Amino acid sequence: MAIFLHRVGRIAFRHRWYVVLVWAAVLALAGFGALSAPKASDEGFSMPGIESQKAFDLMEQRFPGTAADGASARVVFVAPDGERIDAGGNRRAVEAAVASLAEGPQAVSASDPFRAKALSEDGRTAYATVTYEAGPKDLTAAARDRLKGAVEDARGAGLTVEVGGKALDEGGGPGGTAEVTGVAVAALVLLVTFGSLAAAGLPLLTALIGVGVSLASILTLAHALHLSATTSILAMMLGLAVGIDYALFVVSRYREERSRGHEPREAAAVAAGTAGSAVVFAGLTVVIALAGLSVVGIPMLTKMGLAASGAVTVAVLIALTLVPALLGFWPNAVLTRRARAGRAGGTDGTDGTDGTDGTDGTGGTGGGRSVRDDAPKDATEGWGTRWARFVLRRPLPVLLLGVVGLGALALPMTDLRLGNPGDEAKPVSTTERRAYDALAEAFGPGFNGPLSIVVDARGTKDAKDAVRTVARRIGDTGGIVSVSPARFNEAGDTAVFQAVPSTAPTDERTKDLVTSIREERPEIVSGTGVTFAVTGTTALDIDIAGKVQSALVPYLTVVVGLAVVLLLLVFRSLLVPLKAAAGYLLSVLASLGVVVLVFQQGHGAGLLGAEHTGPIMSLMPIFLVGIVFGLAMDYEVFLVSRMREAYVRGRTPGESVTEGFRHSARVVAAAALIMVAVFAGFVSEDDSMIKMIGFGLASAVLLDAFVVRMALVPAVLALLGHRAWWLPARLDRLLPRVDVEGEALHRRPAGTDTPPSGTVDPREVSRT
Repeated sequence: MAIFLHRVGRIAFRHRWYVVLVWAAVLALAGFGALSAPKASDEGFSMPGIESQKAFDLMEQRFPGTAADGASARVVFVAPDGERIDAGGNRRAVEAAVASLAEGPQAVSASDPFRAKALSEDGRTAYATVTYEAGPKDLTAAARDRLKGAVEDARGAGLTVEVGGKALDEGGGPGGTAEVTGVAVAALVLLVTFGSLAAAGLPLLTALIGVGVSLASILTLAHALHLSATTSILAMMLGLAVGIDYALFVVSRYREERSRGHEPREAAAVAAGTAGSAVVFAGLTVVIALAGLSVVGIPMLTKMGLAASGAVTVAVLIALTLVPALLGFWPNAVLTRRARAGRAGGTDGTDGTDGTDGTDGTGGTGGGRSVRDDAPKDATEGWGTRWARFVLRRPLPVLLLGVVGLGALALPMTDLRLGNPGDEAKPVSTTERRAYDALAEAFGPGFNGPLSIVVDARGTKDAKDAVRTVARRIGDTGGIVSVSPARFNEAGDTAVFQAVPSTAPTDERTKDLVTSIREERPEIVSGTGVTFAVTGTTALDIDIAGKVQSALVPYLTVVVGLAVVLLLLVFRSLLVPLKAAAGYLLSVLASLGVVVLVFQQGHGAGLLGAEHTGPIMSLMPIFLVGIVFGLAMDYEVFLVSRMREAYVRGRTPGESVTEGFRHSARVVAAAALIMVAVFAGFVSEDDSMIKMIGFGLASAVLLDAFVVRMALVPAVLALLGHRAWWLPARLDRLLPRVDVEGEALHRRPAGTDTPPSGTVDPREVSRT
C-alpha cells in the first residue's frame, strides 16, 4: 500500500499540470451534468415493511389520483377577542378565502369549515383543509402565491390567519450560512496550526473542489436515482469535513518530511505513502459506516449513506492526487516562515528532476539514507509530547476519569424517546408553528396528529355498515376523543376516517394508544368481515422509531464488525481494534446523552435556538452511530498509525505513544476542531433536523477526539504495554500485510519504489 501510494504521490507531483486539468475537467463535467439534468422528482418518504407504509400504499391504490402523503395546507382562522368566526364579516372573509383557495393552481379541494363543522367549541377558531394534486416540492410558485394571497386577504379583514401542513415546505437543504461559518472557522484553525496562509488555504481549496464534484454529481444523478434534496445534506457535511481533514494530514506529513531534509518531490511522495495510507483506511471506515446504513431498510437513508460515501471517496482521491500536485506548484509556500527563510537560495526540487538522476531523492547523494535516519531534532517539546508523558505517568487515573465522565454524560440516554418533531419544533416566528399552537389550543393537543384508519372492506356485503361498526368501536377506545365521518372510494370497497387522540402526537401515551388499537384489532373487526390499518403522520413516526430501534443492533454488528476487521489489518493487533471499538461506543453513547439533555430535556436548548423540546428525531441514533464511527476511526488510524510506525522501528511501547503524539496530536486536534466547526455551523439552521444532527455530530467528534483518542487511548496503551501490539502467530500468517505505517518505504534502497529482497520485517521479530 505505502509503495503504491508513494508512486501515486510522485507521479502526481511530477505531472501536476495533468492532474489539475483532469480534476478541473471532472468538476466541469459534473457541473454541466448538474445544470442539464432534469429536476429530481418528489417521491416522498417511504418505509417498506411497516403498517403505516402499507396503509399509504393501499390508499394510493384504492384512491387513484390522490397521494396519501401529498401536499396539503391547513389554514387556521381565529376571530378577534369576543367575536365568533362564523358571524358577519368574519364568516364572509373565511368563505372568500376558501373559495380563492379552491380555485387555485394545482388545488384539488378546499373544505368549507362551516359545512364541515370545523369550528371550535367557543366558535372563535375554524380551519380549512386544502389538498393539492402535487407533492410539496412539486408545487408551483403560482400555487404557493395563491395560498399566501388568500391568507393576506383574510388578515386584512381583521382575522388572525396561520398556515400549517406541507404546502409551504419548499424543501432544500441548508441555506449557506452553515457552510460559510464552518469554512471560516476551519480557515482560522488551519492558519493557527500551520502558520502559513498557503498551508491553510490548500486543504480548504481541495475540500471545496471535492464538495463541488460530489454535489454536482448527486444533482446529475438525482432524477435517474430518485434522490431527494435531503440526500445532499449529509454528503455536504461529511465531504467538507473529511476533505479538509484528509488534505490536512497529507500537507502536515509533507512539511514534516521537508524538515527531515527531503526535497519536495520525495517529501510529497512519502507523505502520500504514509499519511496517504492512513487516509485510505480512514476513508474506508467512513465508507463502511455510511454504506452500512442500507442495513436499516429505509430507502432515503440508504441513498443518503451511499451519496455521502461517494463524497468521502472523492475526498480520499483528491488527498492522494490533487494535494501532491498542488504542492508541486508551491513546494515551499506551505512551509513555515522560518523553514522558507532557511531554504532561501537553495533548490526547491521543482526543476524537472525526479530524484533518480544520481541523487538519493532525499537531498543527499548516494548512501541509501533511509527516512528514519532523518528524524528532525526539535529544540522544544510540543504540548502533544508533554500530554502523552503526563498520561503515561498516570494512566489509571486518566482512564477512570475519562470513563466516569463519559458515563455521566451518557446517563440521560436512558430516557431517550424517539419520534419525528413536526411543526411544534419550529420557531414561533414561523406560521406553521403558530398554526399548530392555535389548533392545539382550540381543539386539543391530539388534533395536530390524528390517526388515519384505512378500512379494507373488499369482499364484504355491507361495507358501509361494517365501516360504521369499526369507527364506533375505535371511537369508544380510551384516549380517542372524536372520529370523523368515513370517506369511501369510488368502488365502495375502501374507506378512510380519522380518529383524534386526546394527547399530543409526540406524547408517549399516543404511542401506547396506537399500539393498543392495533393489538385489539381482532376484537374491533370481529363479525364485520373487514380489516383495517392505522396510519397517518403520527402512526408513521411511531413505526419509524420502532423500526430504527430494532435495526440498531444489526447495524452496529455489521459496521463495528467490518471496521474491527479493517483495523486488524491496519494495526496487526488484536487489542487495539477492540479498544478502538470500545472507545467509540463510549463517545457515541455520551453524545446521544448530550443530545437528549438539550433537545429532549431542554437544558440549554434556548441557547441553540431550539424553542421546543420533545422526542429525539428517529433517525438521529442511526446517524450518530454510523457517521461518528467512521470519524472516530479516522482519528484512531491517524494517531495510532504513528505509534505503530514508531513501534515497528524498535521503540518501546511508552516511547511509541510519545512519538505518535509528538507527530500527530496537534494535527489530530486541528482536524477535530475543523470537524466540530463544520458540524456546529449547521446548528444555526432553522430546520430542526439539521440543527439536531449538526449539534449531535459536533458533540460526538469533540468527545471522541479529545477524551477518547487523546486521553483514553494513550492510557490504555500504557497499561497494556507490549500486549497492545500482540497478534496470534497463526492469525499473523493469515492476514495480508497492508503496511499503513510505511515501513517498506523506510527499508527500500534510496531512489527506488520497491523494498530490497531478503529484508527482515521488524514485525516478524518477537518482542519480550
